[in-house]
Amino acid sequence: MDKKKLAAVIDNTRGILREYTICDHCLGRMFAGKLGVVSHKRLGNKIRNMLKPRPTKICYICKNMMSNLDLYLKKMLDMAKEYQFSTFLIGAILQPSIHDRDDLIRSKFKLRGIPSIKSDVTREMGKSFSRKTGSKVDYQNPDMVFTINFKKEHYEIKPKAVLLQARYTKNIRGLQQKQKPCDQCEGKGCFVCDFHGIGEFNSVEGKIAEFLIDKFGAQQAKITWIGSEDESSLVLGNGRPFFVKLINPHKRYICLPKKLDLDGVSIHGARVISKIPSDPLRFRTKVVMEIDAENEITSNVLEELGRLEGQPVVLYENSGRRHKKIIYDINFKRKSEKSFRITMESDGGIPLKRFVAGQEVEPSISGILETNCRCKLFDFHKIIITK
Repeated sequence: MDKKKLAAVIDNTRGILREYTICDHCLGRMFAGKLGVVSHKRLGNKIRNMLKPRPTKICYICKNMMSNLDLYLKKMLDMAKEYQFSTFLIGAILQPSIHDRDDLIRSKFKLRGIPSIKSDVTREMGKSFSRKTGSKVDYQNPDMVFTINFKKEHYEIKPKAVLLQARYTKNIRGLQQKQKPCDQCEGKGCFVCDFHGIGEFNSVEGKIAEFLIDKFGAQQAKITWIGSEDESSLVLGNGRPFFVKLINPHKRYICLPKKLDLDGVSIHGARVISKIPSDPLRFRTKVVMEIDAENEITSNVLEELGRLEGQPVVLYENSGRRHKKIIYDINFKRKSEKSFRITMESDGGIPLKRFVAGQEVEPSISGILETNCRCKLFDFHKIIITK
């Protein structure tokens, strides 16, 4: 420690302590940076012993809050027992009067480049919490954020969401993809739905959400879908991709099997990811459609559908916007006089029933065959992400 710098610090401290009672924590914080010392409390105690002033009673700046941080630490440790984490961050809300008194001392005695008392509180709490839990402070992307409101004696704990990517297959009909949100809170989470946002678990979304909420001890499971299907459709082959954001998870280090069976729905290849794509993903689908026609369809007429291959399909929206989708491959088979099957690979996002009927889609199956057609069933056999 530089003796000249220490002598200057002692001189400055003598003037401060002549007017104010300052605890070791706050005293050390004022000069730790200048002297290159890590422990604020230890430096403050050393300076005090060199000056031998009167014993401290109540610190003018923090009102002895810095000496009682162990009480807040104990509460944090109790709360943390319910969660799995390896990194954390601590935030603090202090009484405005503490900041005012700290600013007054720094301004009056021209003390510059000193960390604020708020940063000192979170620093000391972080060091102690890290030693007790074996976890590390992470300022960029912590697993857990603790906020201590010293004004109201209130504690808040916010775990980072767990993000998952997976695929699902559906091998039973009559199961809708999306779950209706809770009527009471419209999906936000309330006491009625146990804060899950959904009241029941009788859909693809419900079954997946129920399993993951229970497995990770989460509050909610927000699912981002890559495409959709009808309640009567099957999802076969490699399955439909989807992403999940698990809100307020208590567990985060879960080993998931390659396949999970959930009564008609199976989850494949679920894994934790760092980020859910913000832009919509492009994908292709291979779909099999069962179609009925109003009039008889001969094999020769059915051959007309071959011209769809490689051609764009234009989708019209009510807003006036248009979207183009490409059909890459199409095969067809006549089943009876008024029914046939189409196997088609195309860009994802084509509204298949509208495509068959010719509703705001051009060209359409009905238009090419020059008779009204209805898609009574369609199943997905492959879904491939292309972006």
